[in-house]
Amino acid sequence: MNYLINESEVLKTWSPVIEKTTGITDRSKLNWMSKAVHYQHLHESAYNTAHVNPDMNLNGMGAVTLPGDPTTTTGFSAQAPGSGDKPYSLLPLAMQVAAQTIGLDLVPVVPMPGPLGILNYLDYHYGGGKLDSKEAPLVVKVPSTFISGTITEFTEGTTYFVNTDGTANGNVYAFTYLSDSRIDGYPVFKVVATDADGTLRRIGDAGTVTINTAVTNGSLYSAADGATEVAEFASVAELVKSLEDHIEGFAGRSIRLGDGATDKNEPYSRDEGESEVDNLMGLTLFNKSVEAKTYQVAAAVTREQVQDLKQFGIDAVSQIESVLINELTQSINKVILERIFRLGSTNHANSGVDNNLNFNTATTLTIGEGEDGNLVTMPAPTPKDPSYGGETKGDIQRRILAKILAAANIIAIRGRRGAGNFAVCSGQVSTALQNVAGFTPYPLSNTVNQNAGSLFPVGSIAGVNVYTDPNMNWDDTRVSVGRKGDGNSPGVVFMPYLMAESVQTIAEGTMAPKIAVKSRFAIVDAGHHPETMYLTFKINLGPDVPSLV
Repeated sequence: MNYLINESEVLKTWSPVIEKTTGITDRSKLNWMSKAVHYQHLHESAYNTAHVNPDMNLNGMGAVTLPGDPTTTTGFSAQAPGSGDKPYSLLPLAMQVAAQTIGLDLVPVVPMPGPLGILNYLDYHYGGGKLDSKEAPLVVKVPSTFISGTITEFTEGTTYFVNTDGTANGNVYAFTYLSDSRIDGYPVFKVVATDADGTLRRIGDAGTVTINTAVTNGSLYSAADGATEVAEFASVAELVKSLEDHIEGFAGRSIRLGDGATDKNEPYSRDEGESEVDNLMGLTLFNKSVEAKTYQVAAAVTREQVQDLKQFGIDAVSQIESVLINELTQSINKVILERIFRLGSTNHANSGVDNNLNFNTATTLTIGEGEDGNLVTMPAPTPKDPSYGGETKGDIQRRILAKILAAANIIAIRGRRGAGNFAVCSGQVSTALQNVAGFTPYPLSNTVNQNAGSLFPVGSIAGVNVYTDPNMNWDDTRVSVGRKGDGNSPGVVFMPYLMAESVQTIAEGTMAPKIAVKSRFAIVDAGHHPETMYLTFKINLGPDVPSLV
């Protein structure tokens, strides 16, 4: 099947139908929905039928599997076969946005024309060498653990020695500490090759072993004679990503000719610029395999229900089909929001900024599950005393607005792609925001709707669109702020293959109608450090402030 569709023709064919049936007129939504409907039309069963017994002895398509590597030109017969799907490449340069559920309002949506795809993304890094070569890169990032009883932190501009045996003969590289990574906190080092006596050679000269061999077999010492071991390497070295961990002085003289700390932004003089070799940067194309997962649910009614409900003007079949589709969209909504809240908790813990709001005396604060599924716990900030003179309960609620704005700015600083532009909270928090929308002593620009019953969007605060998740408990006072990407930034991407397919059958035993609805989609944490696009914080209530409303 040819997946190279003519998007203008698809829009021309389907947008009038969508506009007539749903009333949607927004161009971007029509564009996305037209492509989704087109793919749905291509893949639906020709006869819209299904076998009655799902347990009958059929092999089916099985799991999505990529083929093995034949290794050699003669190894085809020994190659592990794939699942028979046709993989394609999805370069997310232009994302369209859907608005069926709150979850799809918050993430980019890329329709999948097949059940298997490859999501590509670029990584820009500082180069000048290879990790598996004796010509090492100019800068590397290496997870490290300090030796007890020695130093507790690296000193900027200080040189440490990578030693493989603890003696003066074991020196292979010198690492000059530059800074910690903004994202994961790992130390970033300038790499210099050394002689056995610790004498530094020119940057770029071949070392005696590869950089990762040295890191795997050695540790960091404070001096060239290997006298004091100060840190062990927790993993192999990594290239430093230029967008996330910009290194000051890389384009100037500080990194190549200095210690990377002194006058770090100083440019080359003319004679230095004429004689020095340029520091190199590079890029790498990565891809992630994407498999469409499945939600499915079925419902059945009796013939008596179909017959007798007609006296009330109720079409029983249409009603159960509607509730099945709602079940799927709510499930999709929950899995997207769960991913956003988890990534936001991880980013908050790694950010080095405490953006929680504490009205209790607790010393620690559990935000929720993180990216890895484990609970994220942070030190609780100093409790806010509501008894300060001149403060009111409206002032307490006003702090929530400031925390949302702060979270949006932390996302801009950490991710360097722009500020957060949406926030998701529970009914209690959104009620507090609605109640304080017109607070006048020092107002914050907002368009919050004060009408009760705003279950999803309630307005915006300083450019951040606020949404209520009705599935969150009333007492759940977490707020997740995030940035909906444009397709060129990290973050969660929703990729529907078949948004909702409905199949109706007649049960053989009772001759009553049965409807099955299936949704197939993928949710991908795209790009590097997708967690930096979200931040989840918590409002910790206490005896003095037991409720926000």
